[in-house]
Amino acid sequence: MMNGDTYAQVPPAALTGSMRDFRVPGGADLLGRTEGFYRWQDLRRQNGLWPFSRATEDGPKTVCAAQDDRGNKMQGVNFASQDYLSLSSHPEIMATAIETIERCGVHSAGSPALVGNTSHSVALERKIAEFLNMDHVVLYPTGWGAGFGVVKGLVRSADHIVMDMLAHSCLQEGANAATNNIHLFRHLDNDYCRNILAKIRAKDKENGILVITEGLFSMDSDTPSLLELQTLCHEYNATLVVDVAHDLGSLGKDGRGHIGMQNMLGKVDVVMGSFSKTFASNGGFVASKSRAVKEYLRFYSAPATFSNALSPVQAATVLKAFDIVDSFEGRVLRLELLANVMTLRRELSEAGLEYYGDPSAIVCVKMGSEGLARLVSRHLPELGLVANLVEFPAVPKGAARIRLQVMANHTEQNIADAVQILKTARVEAEQELEELGTDKQPAKRIAA
Repeated sequence: MMNGDTYAQVPPAALTGSMRDFRVPGGADLLGRTEGFYRWQDLRRQNGLWPFSRATEDGPKTVCAAQDDRGNKMQGVNFASQDYLSLSSHPEIMATAIETIERCGVHSAGSPALVGNTSHSVALERKIAEFLNMDHVVLYPTGWGAGFGVVKGLVRSADHIVMDMLAHSCLQEGANAATNNIHLFRHLDNDYCRNILAKIRAKDKENGILVITEGLFSMDSDTPSLLELQTLCHEYNATLVVDVAHDLGSLGKDGRGHIGMQNMLGKVDVVMGSFSKTFASNGGFVASKSRAVKEYLRFYSAPATFSNALSPVQAATVLKAFDIVDSFEGRVLRLELLANVMTLRRELSEAGLEYYGDPSAIVCVKMGSEGLARLVSRHLPELGLVANLVEFPAVPKGAARIRLQVMANHTEQNIADAVQILKTARVEAEQELEELGTDKQPAKRIAA
């Protein structure tokens, strides 16, 4: 439950606009022109409609205490954290972290291009390579850095990037930094991708093409046909990168995610991933079959070359997490996670709430208009649910949603509570919108 502010009727201006409106501010004063965004943000904040930048008190537990960025405290069931197999509080993970700190300290104290590597990071590279049936791995201090770094590291200005239009921010930012020759294809539409590749190769047979997709997309919980994309890349002399941040470790009988489930282990050109969803730490990696690619990225991919390496405790933690993921216990945890996912999806349907995509730890509940989603999000803390609002431009306009992220150790009661809270919040938000008369995209009503 939220302790702190109570709110009067919401001003309509707090229900409209988006962060896209302030992406390119005008004016000569670089600092002063940030004020427009802050005024809009603070109007939402003052009315309880700014659910971002929150902090948990004791980590990503299934029930946790948290506070917003005004210091208002709440306690509730937690479906906002990315800890899919609940490894962040696993006893062996914590014991490994403590032992590593006592032996090695807490800092790598160097770039991996110099002396920032440790025996743990070297062992982790070998473990990931073996896990993915690849030969070589480069580690990065963050998953975002891995996505940005592999694109910017491989692509030069005359090259081309062909990318699923819903690819993650790190991949899009890497593309924008690398070349102006960026071609987006409709989400999961491999025929569209083929047409783009054919047009590029009809004009340019000399330069490289990097095709980018994800194993599991984090907003829609869906996946492409990786065999089709890799075949297209072979046909048009292109290179495929697959981002496995959200499915590696948490999906599939053996935890290999959609690459394993689609029988593509060792067959994808380049695999990029993050440790922050399943492997209990920050960090990321890029895996390939080529030692030359590994060494090139070490020295021409800036986030790897010019950032400090993973700390010893991070590398040791991730290594232990891979051991658990790759064990019988890991298989049990994935089954528990999947059971929770299926229970949540079923109970949402029974409550009249729709969601996106296929079964995974990501369950995005459809809201529709930004105004409705913001009002729903405002009610969640006071009702006892921590969950994330996702709105334009992260998703299409009018397709706002509440993203629930499921963990293996969520209980049936946690799930039942979350569904009931969401249903109550939705009904109350719909009533508020009717009173305000400002919602231009009313979502389908559900019964109280």
